[in-house]
Amino acid sequence: MRPVLTPKQMRVLDSETVTAGTPIDVLIGRAGAAVARTAKRMMGGLYGRTVVVVVGKGNNGADGRMAARLLADQGVRVHVLDAQQMPLRLPVSDLIIDAAFGTGFRGEWNPPATHGIPVLAVDIPSGVDGLTGLAVGDTWQATRTVTFVALKPGLLLGVGRALSGDIELIDIGINLGMGNVDINEVELADVSAWIPARPFDSHKWKTGLYALAGSTGMMGAANLSVAAAMRCGAGIVHLASPGIVHDRTTPTEVVRRSLSAFSWSEDVLEDVHRFKAMVVGPGLGRDEGTVSETRRVIAEAQVPMVIDGDGLFAVAWGGDGARNIVRTRSAETVLTPHDGEYQTLLGYAPSPDRIASARRLAIDTNCVCLLKGTTTVIAEPSGEVLMVTNGDQKLATAGTGDVLAGIIGGLMAQGLEAFHAAACGAWIHGHAASLFSFDEGLIASDLLDLIASALSEIRRVAKQDER
Repeated sequence: MRPVLTPKQMRVLDSETVTAGTPIDVLIGRAGAAVARTAKRMMGGLYGRTVVVVVGKGNNGADGRMAARLLADQGVRVHVLDAQQMPLRLPVSDLIIDAAFGTGFRGEWNPPATHGIPVLAVDIPSGVDGLTGLAVGDTWQATRTVTFVALKPGLLLGVGRALSGDIELIDIGINLGMGNVDINEVELADVSAWIPARPFDSHKWKTGLYALAGSTGMMGAANLSVAAAMRCGAGIVHLASPGIVHDRTTPTEVVRRSLSAFSWSEDVLEDVHRFKAMVVGPGLGRDEGTVSETRRVIAEAQVPMVIDGDGLFAVAWGGDGARNIVRTRSAETVLTPHDGEYQTLLGYAPSPDRIASARRLAIDTNCVCLLKGTTTVIAEPSGEVLMVTNGDQKLATAGTGDVLAGIIGGLMAQGLEAFHAAACGAWIHGHAASLFSFDEGLIASDLLDLIASALSEIRRVAKQDER
């Protein structure tokens, strides 16, 4: 995992480090040297090169000035510009170093155009909010961002993620310490360590999954979800859809469970104890009878559960007290809202601070909250957060959320605890999309075969680590 610190946490850590005896000039020297080294790599050398360094008043500007001094000492022609007094046109150069404003910037910054010159941002692209990733004005697109000690949320969220380019995390000798980091970005190595290997003596019922999903006209969502669960390791999957006896599109390997159209919750509860986990909601429907029966299943089924889609609508149904059905569950629960479903659950949309928003829902419901987005934010009630950044716009198409719910359910059926199952599920989901052969045209069903390829890559990493 790569640690993530909010701007406030970073300021506190900087202060603690200086108080403990490391002078601020030493930290600036290390940061400036790292920037200079990266600039040299980006330009392919220093001989005959020209660099523009834009600096502000704070430590970010100080880092830039140190980098400028070091580059000049090595023969680079350097133009140092004050961020508050920028010319209408930048000098011709081989590289722009953006050290104008750091993570605490608020407001709007409109620098002159770069005209295609590569930009190296220091800590975060100037003009990007370090907490939310929002930006106002003509913020420069960085080719690369050098950031120190830990990632900042603004590098991973909102337009900040796109504006940051390649991110290089640099150690400048600040000890994060025990307990200071409660936000982390998930990496491949983490997923390979977390996902369970199938034991040699396994059988299908050791990893069984029950899916309560689908309804008339909405069987696609259910079928995508259960197929994904099987692809991700569920040994046997039973699918129950109220009022649906047969469906020709259900995967051959999935066992259909017959449910009446009304008063079916008792039948589900009598059977679900045999399974290791449950997926509730994809395509289930929102009529009053279905919602009522779904709420009873959510409240009384004593197995780990992923609640998605129409299941989230059922959780929210009935007002503020409705969420008690998940707060009091004894088994682990994952909620998977997009922004609209989040608003349905809490009555207001997520704020620009998506980490705080995910935490708010997790604490309110006593569940793991997976807040969907370009960067997926997963929070547990304790406040710990994981961020998954390998998804992209190809996933913005109908049905991909149903696939994600199935992946998470399949992982929970294998015994993976809810927090890591949600994070692994989001990472596998995003990586599967990245394996699609084309830049355009991905549909949800394409992900099903790609899940196996994604898992194979993860297993290879795990084997390499064992060596």
